[in-house]
Amino acid sequence: MAVNDIKRAIFLDRDGVLNPDEYGYLDNPEKYHLYPWTGEALRILKELGFLLFVVTNQSGIARGYFSVAQLEKVLEQMRTIIRAEGVELDGVFYSPYFKTGVVEPYNIDHEDRKPGIGMYKKAKAAFHFDPNRSWMIGDRETDLQFGRNAGLKTILLLSGNGRDDFLKSLSSDPLRPDYICENLLTAARLFQRFCL
Repeated sequence: MAVNDIKRAIFLDRDGVLNPDEYGYLDNPEKYHLYPWTGEALRILKELGFLLFVVTNQSGIARGYFSVAQLEKVLEQMRTIIRAEGVELDGVFYSPYFKTGVVEPYNIDHEDRKPGIGMYKKAKAAFHFDPNRSWMIGDRETDLQFGRNAGLKTILLLSGNGRDDFLKSLSSDPLRPDYICENLLTAARLFQRFCL
């Protein structure tokens, strides 16, 4: 396989990146909605040939706020809405773990929870892509750490919690993102314009 044939991937956090992070622990699929610009952004990234993976920490399961079945309904609603925008996600991965949670067997320290790279490893095992040409886009410190731990380049979005984590990322060399963008559409246009 030629180097040019090897796919690139973009790992995307969910809340604050694809959709507003307005409910905290979202357990109702009817409340799920995208930012107005998400569909266009994802279409641009797909047209550029990226594999698109969602990687989301969902400690609400370990904390007892909602069940795996409830989360999967929310994620299916997410896929359905994104599909209606003309985009098929290549993979959706979630981590139900939280060390001090109350629901077994999820109340453990687990590498699937970002900044651990268990979800990255699952995507890498299932898909062939070049990590050196791949990216993590998120709005939190843990997203940047996840990207660095996986050897990905990183983009911090100012949507969601990004504004709060902005100064932290600038003050710490391990966290400093490769780029900072207003939102996912701004990031997608950056890829489009500069062939990142």
